[in-house]
Amino acid sequence: MRDDEISAGIDGSLGAMLGTTLSPEHSKLQQTCREFAEEVLIPAADLHDREESYPAMNVDRLAKLGMMGILAPARFGGLGMDNLGLCLALEEINRGCASTGVTLSVHNSLLSSPLLHFGTEAQQEKFFPRLASGESLGAYAITEPDHGSDAVSIETTCRREGNEWILNGTKAWITNGSHASIIITFATIDPSMRSRGINAFVIENTMPGFSVGKKEKKLGIRGSDTVQLVFDEMRVPAENLLGEEGQGFKIAMHTLDGGRIGIATQGVGIAQACLDATISFAEGHQMFGRKLADNQLASHKIADMATRIEAARLLTVRAALLKDAGLPHSRQASMAKLSASEIANDAARMALEIHGGAGLGRQNPVERLFRDAKITEIYEGTSQIQRLVIARHVRPGRG
Repeated sequence: MRDDEISAGIDGSLGAMLGTTLSPEHSKLQQTCREFAEEVLIPAADLHDREESYPAMNVDRLAKLGMMGILAPARFGGLGMDNLGLCLALEEINRGCASTGVTLSVHNSLLSSPLLHFGTEAQQEKFFPRLASGESLGAYAITEPDHGSDAVSIETTCRREGNEWILNGTKAWITNGSHASIIITFATIDPSMRSRGINAFVIENTMPGFSVGKKEKKLGIRGSDTVQLVFDEMRVPAENLLGEEGQGFKIAMHTLDGGRIGIATQGVGIAQACLDATISFAEGHQMFGRKLADNQLASHKIADMATRIEAARLLTVRAALLKDAGLPHSRQASMAKLSASEIANDAARMALEIHGGAGLGRQNPVERLFRDAKITEIYEGTSQIQRLVIARHVRPGRG
């Protein structure tokens, strides 16, 4: 049975979920995040971008609202919500501040999700209460200075010595890296083994041999913490191996499907912020004696933005529902990520075109949104990688 046939059974619930029949829990979560974005995130977003400052107070306040434990089981202090709930929350948070949004996305999807699916009961009992409360921030470290899309070629090594694993190597472009105290990372027993030699570990920043390297200077999401992590004979207890030995690549790929849904949601949130700013500007400005919003070229751009944002939102929610149903969702996650990241960038470009010179100033949020949007086409798999994944799934006899 093809995965489009497998997924057909949930399309009825998809229609219901996207209408006015969200569960009370989902509606409350969405409304809480929408209000937080309006009251807290939007007023602070430009400051964090300008100062390149980590939004620690925003993250603390989100933790008090339970947003650091959206996927964490209720028995460990989390909300015990599903991926649909995470999407609803992340769109609103990213609409307000993409730097805060990616911090929340990595913590909930790239850290909490693999711990939930592959962690032992002992690992979950140890880490989830700290993650759900916000006491500990999470990160995910697979990218290396010379290896991004080619994950099977990682060079960070691991060797077993008694009751410990010894890790050596450097991870790069790690979101939350310098503030995270719990990190899922990947290392290989032998690079020549490719995917078969990769292990996953849950590490802590207090482990001997761990250190934070250089902080990156970035184009966008400048309030997000992005650093190198250095492992120098880092000693990791054997019980911190995530999953089984040699299962690391499988864990990484499973996790990235969920991460792509998170970044797709970020793209939708950024694009929606661009549309909101554009409508506000076009309604309030005159051109040739009438509202800019009544200009045909401007109104057509607004229509294109709104239509493509809605399409990306539907793709993203569909991928989340498939994941929640335990059904194949790799193709749908890549479609959602590709569509959402491209409309985020196109919406930012169209917003700048409609704003004209006013959109180029640092005082205008559209300038920040234009810079924030670009990364969505790069991390969690570039647009080129998404097209390869999609093509593999839709070609006969592949995927």
